[in-house]
Amino acid sequence: MVTSKGGKGPLVADRRYARGATTAQPARKAVPPKPPRKPQRPRRRHGLIVGTILFFWRMIWSVLWRVTAVGALILGAIVMYFYAQLPPLTDLLDGRARGSVTMLDRSGEVFAWRGETFGGQITADTVSKYLHDAVVATEDKRFYWHMGISPRGIASAIRINLAEGRGAFEGNGGSTITQQVAKLLCLGVQWDPAVWKTEADYEKDCRSGGMWRKLKEVPFSMAMELKYSKEDILTIYFNRAYLGAGARGFEAASQRYFGKSAANVDPAEAAMLAGLLKAPSTYAPTGNMQRARDRAAVVIGLMEEQGYLTKAEADEARTNPAQLSKNARQKMGGFFADWVMETTPDYLARDTTEDVIIETTLDQHIQTQAEEALAWVFENKVKAGSKAQAAIVVMSADGAVRAMVGGRDLPQAGDFNRATQALRQTGSAFKPFIYAVAMDLGYSPLDYVDDSPWSINVPGSGLYEPKNYDGKFKGMITLTQALAESRNIPAVKIQELVGRDLVKTVATQFGVAQNLADGPALALGASESTLIEMTGAYAGILNGGSAVVPYGLVALRLQHENEPLFGQGGGIGERVIREEAAHALIYMMTQVVETGTGTRARLDGREVAGKTGTTNSARDAWFVGFTADYVVGVWLGYDDNTPLTGVTGGGLPAEIWHEVMARVSEGTEAKPLPKAIPPSTFSPPPEAYTGPYNPNDFVQPEDVPYFDGSNPNQPGMTEDDLAEQILNEVLGQGN
Repeated sequence: MVTSKGGKGPLVADRRYARGATTAQPARKAVPPKPPRKPQRPRRRHGLIVGTILFFWRMIWSVLWRVTAVGALILGAIVMYFYAQLPPLTDLLDGRARGSVTMLDRSGEVFAWRGETFGGQITADTVSKYLHDAVVATEDKRFYWHMGISPRGIASAIRINLAEGRGAFEGNGGSTITQQVAKLLCLGVQWDPAVWKTEADYEKDCRSGGMWRKLKEVPFSMAMELKYSKEDILTIYFNRAYLGAGARGFEAASQRYFGKSAANVDPAEAAMLAGLLKAPSTYAPTGNMQRARDRAAVVIGLMEEQGYLTKAEADEARTNPAQLSKNARQKMGGFFADWVMETTPDYLARDTTEDVIIETTLDQHIQTQAEEALAWVFENKVKAGSKAQAAIVVMSADGAVRAMVGGRDLPQAGDFNRATQALRQTGSAFKPFIYAVAMDLGYSPLDYVDDSPWSINVPGSGLYEPKNYDGKFKGMITLTQALAESRNIPAVKIQELVGRDLVKTVATQFGVAQNLADGPALALGASESTLIEMTGAYAGILNGGSAVVPYGLVALRLQHENEPLFGQGGGIGERVIREEAAHALIYMMTQVVETGTGTRARLDGREVAGKTGTTNSARDAWFVGFTADYVVGVWLGYDDNTPLTGVTGGGLPAEIWHEVMARVSEGTEAKPLPKAIPPSTFSPPPEAYTGPYNPNDFVQPEDVPYFDGSNPNQPGMTEDDLAEQILNEVLGQGN
């Protein structure tokens, strides 16, 4: 080994290390010792089943949270889409597709509404506090705590539906107020006549349930909660909710039921209005007041339970339940209002898009008297449980209808108006038009006709032989007596004498019917007519022989405008018979009531004229008559044409007529009827008089019926000539 000693100098290695030094590493920093390792538990190994479940759960969870995130994004996008589509609040308050029709009686008072009434915009701030709280307490007690939907409410509704055997989303919906408003807005879908045939179909579709509808409600409701405040949503609800009787919104409903603004209702009224939200038609107080009060009591209980009413306030509301206003008690004019709507052009009535005011002829006092009179007669004169129907029309001589009862309020009676829609045979109530023709041709109430067995050959039908109702014959009687006692044989004879076609013409011009029967049975009322047509025809007799068109509409105008769009829909028309003839006929008709078949219609101290009518098998019974002030028509029968038992026109119909007219006339001055007795064209034949023949003897005292006028002999005729002329011309030919 070579060292430095033998060389020229130290090697590099020698220079690197000091001579004699030992080789050593630089000092290191001390590292603390590691703590002793804890003994590890042996890894737990899952069984095959548990491991499989955990594996799939991790997979499901990894998918689920991603799907949830994507769903939340989609939901947010849909919510923002609906949010952008929602219009300003004021555009949503009046959501009617149709306008309203408000009817005023002859005094200018509101008595009926039709169409969809909107009482004007109200807000959650201006509505009565009691009504505000009643709606929240009843419909959505957590309204102020959710964002448009209530999962708890939906879950509860599903549970109830399934428990009652319905589908999960059928029936109870668990909807919040916001969701109900979403339905009222039809989730933003506008009505399109190309999609829905009627607005009713559109609304039904808007309110339908089902899973898809519920799913769509969620983002729409959430969008509303973002767009509008809670009070704004309530404002939409207060204005758009349907509350029965055609009322849209609480202002209209409050005015309709209570005659006051929704801002002024008390707790009892507020509870009744809020109770309508569940089922407007079922709980409408105009339909069933007791049911409406029972529902209101439930609402009052909820308000007390949730602290909106004190116990004292709740007890007061229960003790003094809401009362309908006077106008609401009139049941919105009933049949009369419906008739006015039918006689008004559709574009201004049923299909109107405007708010319309109609001034009418209705007298609410007379309407009430007619309804009460009918109820009184059936309660006191008719066997309990009778299903017979009746109709009444009260009219002025110019055709202005003052009252109308279209039927009794019975189960299954429906809305059929028997006063205007029921075509029924008129029976002997038709006979005055036969004698009207005779009077117009110059005959007198004092002329004679032979009430004896008689027949006539009808081409194509053979022999026709009329019979009297009582099966008896009176022989020679005056025309007045023939009408008063409703003799059939004389009526047919006079008809055939004056001409059947002329009778048809006069009856049609008076408005009795358009399709009159052919043949001699025309005289006995074989034709059909409505009660309002018959009453209008008798009004033509009262007014002196001019036809009338019955009417209920006086003027129609748009709301907030004074100029009417059009005026009166009927009235007096052209003359049909001479005034003298009408007055002679009125005299004859007074005798129907004084001594004939209509004595039950008499009024103490007041002149009455009228005529009874009973059809074959007593399927229809009539009494139509008048005083100097009003004409009243009464019809009685069954809807299915079942024969009446023991009823004629001179029975119950005459009694109903008497009750109506007695009530209507109470407190008014009695006026005489415009009657007259023109002289007879012919003197009576000798056979009708037992004493020596002397024409002057036929100027009878006033207390003897039928002969109150003079019958001067016709010069140039012998007694035999006169008798033959009467028999041949007045009585007609036949055996």
